[in-house]
Amino acid sequence: MSIGRKFAVVIKGLIFSYAVTGVLLAILAFLVFKFQLGESVTDIAIVVIYVAVTFLGAFITGKNVKEQKFLWGFLLGLLYILIISVLAMIIGQTFHVVSTANLTTAALCIGGGLLGGMLS
Repeated sequence: MSIGRKFAVVIKGLIFSYAVTGVLLAILAFLVFKFQLGESVTDIAIVVIYVAVTFLGAFITGKNVKEQKFLWGFLLGLLYILIISVLAMIIGQTFHVVSTANLTTAALCIGGGLLGGMLS
C-alpha cells in the first residue's frame, strides 16, 4: 500500500474519531445539564473521550494499514490533538500551548493513538 493510501486511511480514521467525539460530547453535555456535573468531572470526561476516540480511530487505522501500525496510530493521535488545538485558537478560546493540562492531554491522545495502532 502506498503512503498516499495509508494517509487516506488515517484521514478516514480521523473522520471516524471526530464523529464519535461529537456524539460522546453531546451525551456528556446532556449529562452535565441533567445531573449538574461539576467542572472537574466534565474536564476529566472530555480527556477520557479524547483518549478513547484516538485509540478507536488508530485501532481502525491499524487494521486497514497493516504495517507500521504504531506509526500511523501516532500520526492519527498527533493530528487529532493538533486539529482540536487549532480549532480552539480559531474560535477564540484561551489556549496556552505550554500549560500542563494541554501537554498532558496531547500526550494522552498521542499515546492513545500509539496504543490503538499497536493493538490493532
